[in-house]
Amino acid sequence: MDSARRDLTTLPKAHLHLHLAGAMRPATLMELAATQGRRLPPELLDPAGARLDVTARRGWSRFQRLYDAAREVLVGPQEVRRLVSEIAQDERAAGSGWVEVQVDPSSYAARLGGLAAGVEVVLDAMAAASADTGVGMALIVAANRTRHPGEAETLARVARRFAGVGVVGFGLSNDETRGRPEEFAKAFRIAREAGLLSVPHAGELRGTRSVVGAVEALHADRLGHGVRAVEDPATMALLAARGVVLEVCPASNVALGVAGAVELVPVRQLRAAGVPVALGADDPLLFRSGLLEQYAAVRDQQGLADEALAGLAADAVRGSAAPTPRRAALLAGIDAWLAAPPAPRTATSPA
Repeated sequence: MDSARRDLTTLPKAHLHLHLAGAMRPATLMELAATQGRRLPPELLDPAGARLDVTARRGWSRFQRLYDAAREVLVGPQEVRRLVSEIAQDERAAGSGWVEVQVDPSSYAARLGGLAAGVEVVLDAMAAASADTGVGMALIVAANRTRHPGEAETLARVARRFAGVGVVGFGLSNDETRGRPEEFAKAFRIAREAGLLSVPHAGELRGTRSVVGAVEALHADRLGHGVRAVEDPATMALLAARGVVLEVCPASNVALGVAGAVELVPVRQLRAAGVPVALGADDPLLFRSGLLEQYAAVRDQQGLADEALAGLAADAVRGSAAPTPRRAALLAGIDAWLAAPPAPRTATSPA
């Protein structure tokens, strides 16, 4: 390992895989829960974060139970505004210039006044947070794949209303073992025709068939996770040929049992096959690991050089929905970061 490395906090980044409630600060969760008189599951209070094998029977339901418990403290617009503001602050500290946050509006509709009203609350909070921090923010509306495809079509129409005014993509999340991508083709067609990016989750709990289905049926621009694509060279070739960006979340993969260790998360293999990779944090609240820690982890545990880290950052920027001026500025900043000489490491040097 080189004794001189560049400071990862100054590497300009785009964060493309982040769920709203999962991005909450642990201290904020505990404060809101105490104020509201709620008892939290012990796993949410563990400083080491949750570790659940979602590949095991009932594994996903345990994970979802924790996520739902965290989401319950977001009882109204005030809590959402606080959360979005803190997300922007945390992303700025990590070196992010652009962040796309994923939300299923149906999970907040009852407390925020309906589907469209809920989207408006989040978008207003994002506009205020961006103005305060300088971090560009956008929203991805995500459907729940465990529900009827008709509900996804309703959400796609809601997303369409806000296309161009803060909503940039349409996703598909929750338990990947339920709800084949092909079942949601109509919803994604509605979203794509409105100019929204197609960004479903695929290739995490299910293998390459899930990946191919998301690419062929949903015309994915990006895939949430997608790491199982390495099981088949033809699938990796398909992703490379289509330019599909994989939002790879190392800490999440390890905590949820998808990979045994960070060094086994196939960042190197995917990029060697020509597949763009954007690192993401997924749910920092549950895994106690933000975007900066993902870069540090692949540097330290996979031995990636600064050139490779800059390549990952550039993949994320190019795969984002950031406006052209911001995208150009971030890419120029990445080039400048790589052109600057690395600083000798000391005991107090940043990651």
